[in-house]
Amino acid sequence: MSQLSSETFFSALPVFVEFEGVADSQNYRALPADWALATADIVDSTGAIEAGRYKAVNMAGASVISAILNALGKNDLPFVFGGDGALVAVPPSGVEKARDALSAVQNWVGEELQLTLRAALVPVADVIAAGREVRVARFQVNPDISYAMFAGGGSSWAEARMKEGLFAVPPAPPGARPDLTGLSCRWNPIQSRHGDIVSIIAMPVGSENIAAFQALVSTIVALAAGEERDGHPVAAEGPQMGLSVAGLSAEAKVAPKGRRLWQRLFILGQYLLIVCLYRLGLTLGDFDPRRYRREVARNSDFRKFDDGLKMTIDVDPERLRQIEARLEEAAKAGVCRYGLHRQDSALMTCIVPTPLSHDHIHFIDGAAGGYAVAASRLKMAATPAVAATP
Repeated sequence: MSQLSSETFFSALPVFVEFEGVADSQNYRALPADWALATADIVDSTGAIEAGRYKAVNMAGASVISAILNALGKNDLPFVFGGDGALVAVPPSGVEKARDALSAVQNWVGEELQLTLRAALVPVADVIAAGREVRVARFQVNPDISYAMFAGGGSSWAEARMKEGLFAVPPAPPGARPDLTGLSCRWNPIQSRHGDIVSIIAMPVGSENIAAFQALVSTIVALAAGEERDGHPVAAEGPQMGLSVAGLSAEAKVAPKGRRLWQRLFILGQYLLIVCLYRLGLTLGDFDPRRYRREVARNSDFRKFDDGLKMTIDVDPERLRQIEARLEEAAKAGVCRYGLHRQDSALMTCIVPTPLSHDHIHFIDGAAGGYAVAASRLKMAATPAVAATP
């Protein structure tokens, strides 16, 4: 593979537009061996969540993506948000910049959010040497946004090695800061409209059951698709306007310490201006607050495939019963392990370099533990999972 085609791997991938395509192996391509996986997560995220620090945990996870995208000056890299962590695939030209960003973001999370972020930079060549693959697909949510889907077992292998302390990236010296331009969490929790906000993680068990697991994924996706907007937690018109104290505090910490007060005032002033424009039905130049809210809804990442199915969906009790019954049946048959966590609302964390562009990114997680709690429940299963290769 040429250097040019390697560098432009993700942007050159063919897209699929129906989420059911995550179970189709034809949509995936092998990540070039000269790339690397930047992976990070919060140590004891469950404890932080039990202490009510959901916003901080999600902010830390999204900060990994923001720091690396800004460091490389790209927004078309393959990445996945996991609630309490993230993974970003980086091309060979960006490996050292990604390393520096991981170092700086660890320091920022520790000093500003009082959480411990561990991080690793794993060469894809090492993943392949270990007998795993990193295969990537490109799910196009709309003409402005595509999200990466990962399969082949490579991202799970990289995460496991990180937790063992291998390929570790150490924190930067005290005071170091990443570029987190655009990182925000200004929306209030999004209440369920149908029953429960449910965070689901389903992972395969054994390579011999991959076909059965793919069929399970298709079934769960189809069940969720029967709900309004496929179970999307955000209504089509967008989330309700709201600025939480926790969100304001977390976002202000992106600014240098000497500018925190001004940053708070700026965020508050910007929010009040948008609310006024929205209520009066006005625009400001090219900015239309009603269109922006609709874009937030359509751009939001509420379901993904990262060596397994991960979804945070809004479903009614009967649909949830059917989904849980299918998962339990598959678990008893040795097809999957799963973790599921119910809550009454969802959280949104955003990367918005400018509200005037249409490619702003919004990550959805459950507001009372979400993916982190679902993952802890999944780990209680005794049989080790083998990542899926659609």
